[in-house]
Formats: sequence, structure tokens, C-alpha cells
Amino acid sequence: MAQSRDGGNPFAEPGELDNPFQDPAVIQHRPSSQYATLDVYNPFETREPSRKLSPTEPKNYGSYSTQASAAAATAELLKKQEELNRKAEELDRRERELQHAALGGTATRRNNWPPLPSFSPVQPCFFQDISMEIPQEFQKTVSTMYYLWMCSTLALLLNFLACLASFCVANNNGSSFGLSILWVLLFTPCSFVCWYRPMYKAFRSDSSFNFFVFFFIFFVQDVLYVLQAIGIPNWGFSGWISALMVLQLNTAVAVLMLLVALLFTGIAVLGIVMLKRIHSLYRRTGRCDELVFPRPHRRPGHGARPVPVVGREHPAVPP
Repeated sequence: MAQSRDGGNPFAEPGELDNPFQDPAVIQHRPSSQYATLDVYNPFETREPSRKLSPTEPKNYGSYSTQASAAAATAELLKKQEELNRKAEELDRRERELQHAALGGTATRRNNWPPLPSFSPVQPCFFQDISMEIPQEFQKTVSTMYYLWMCSTLALLLNFLACLASFCVANNNGSSFGLSILWVLLFTPCSFVCWYRPMYKAFRSDSSFNFFVFFFIFFVQDVLYVLQAIGIPNWGFSGWISALMVLQLNTAVAVLMLLVALLFTGIAVLGIVMLKRIHSLYRRTGRCDELVFPRPHRRPGHGARPVPVVGREHPAVPP
């Protein structure tokens, strides 16, 4: 009986021969997930039909948000890398400056301004190197102020020529011609020493005192720039009023004076803009309040230890 059920296999185990669930007909009809039989069928379950990708459809390797976050992280890394490179350049510049100061003193750090020939009996009076002495984030500001000083010097020279031309046209403009010579000889060196050098030293060494000197003197310089642009008669400035008065006498001289007045106006506007910009940079460092309102000393017991006064005997504290 068992041999006929198992197909006549004499080597089959007795347990397998007597187990009715090992019948191939029963095993074939067991419930599985591939067939929706009553045992595994759930009417409330929603199944999505499987969709096959077409050969031309690209594979989805990640969502858009994942790609955007990866791009943002890459941009942040690049930004940090640029900042590190800038700091490395700043450290290299500081190191070169310290090496120059330690090695040579006056031998390697010779004065280079004003640039005069070697055979001149007058030697340079100042050392100036914006790329080496000024921090990188302030080099553009210091260079702009240097160009502003050069433009003001050029404007004073043109003002001298315009006053000379107006003196040739009208003999009553002799006082303006004489004052224009005085302004060239006085304002050119004084402006460099009185407001440009303090500004240069302030950005070089972060000095609050030099900033204060620069703000005070350059404010007066801006007022003079405005007066130069206005051109009050007999003040030695070829401004708008003086140019319009000469326009009735000679057109060519009036055009020259108008060009000088336009140059004075541009210098005055740029001076006011740069004064405001440097003041904002100074306030950003947090030193403006310390200059106007000195930082108060902390009292003992508020996070700082009391400083003993030399020469004063303190009474013994009882136990």
C-alpha cells in the first residue's frame, strides 16, 4: 500500500510514506501570495500594479531635495575653502612683514614714498606698501583714498592753470591766482600727512587714535572740497560761480574753469562717500563706542577678581 502510494520507492522513510500532506497534489494547491485564494485575499488592501521601466526612461537615483542639499553642501565647502585660502594669504603676508621687520630694519625697509630718483638730494620720507601692510579686506578702501588724494592734487594743479588763464583775461583776478599757488603748495603735502597717513596707519595697525584724527581732519577736507566746487570769487578756486562769471569774458577760459569745477564736484562727492564708508567700517569693528564712551571697569565680584593696589595695606579679614 505504501509502495503503491510512493510510486514503489523502497528507500523512502516511513514517516514520509504515512504523511498525507507530502502528497504532490496537496502541495501544489497550497495557498501562496501569487494566487488570490480565500485564505490570503484581503479586500481592503490596495495594490499598485507593477510598472516596468521603458528602455528610454532614466533611472531615479535620488530625489530633487537630496540633490539640492548635496549642491548646497558643495557650495558651502567651496565657500569655506575660499575663506581658508584668504586667511592663508593673510598669514603669509603677516609672516613676510614680520620677516622684513626682524631681518633688516632700515636696511630692507627703506622709505619708498614719494618715489624720487636715486640721484635726488631729497630722499623719500615714508614707507608705503598697501599689498603688504594693509589687510586684504581693506586694501581696496586704502587704494581708493590714495587715488582720491592724487585726484585732489591734480585738481589743484588744474585750478592753478585755470586761475592763471582767468588772470590773463581779467586783471582783477590777481588775488585768485596768488591764492591758487598757495593752495597747491599748502594742501598737497598737508592733505597727505594730515589725513591720508593717519588713515593708512589706522588700517595698518587698527589704531583708534589714528581713526579719530582721520575723521576730524578729513571732515574739514570735505568741507574745503565743497567750497572748491562752489568757487567763491577771489578765493583762489575755479568753481561754478567763478566759471560762470568768466563766461561773459572768454569762452575758452570759462570752459577750462568749468572742467575744474566739475572735477572739484566729483572729488567732493567721492570724499563724502568714502568718509561714510570708512566710518561704517570702523563701527563694524566695535571700536567707535570705546572711543566715545570708554569701557567701564568691572567691579569685584562680577566675574573678575579684584586687583590689589600697590602700596595700600589691606586690613586682615577676620575668620
